[in-house]
Amino acid sequence: MSAEASGPGFDRRMLEALICPVTQTGLRYDAEKAELVSTAAKLAFPIRGGIPVMLVDEARQLD
Repeated sequence: MSAEASGPGFDRRMLEALICPVTQTGLRYDAEKAELVSTAAKLAFPIRGGIPVMLVDEARQLD
């Protein structure tokens, strides 16, 4: 995991407040890839500088 991807670190307490912007369901934190994963939407949202980027255009499509 690069320092740029993870930044100062992601506060896991944010998971309680964050939801998928597409499905309005909960997210799973993938520390290895520095992403928040929405299983329901099959999207992975990047975390940059410790800040989740919750834009669908920035999300990675999951298989």
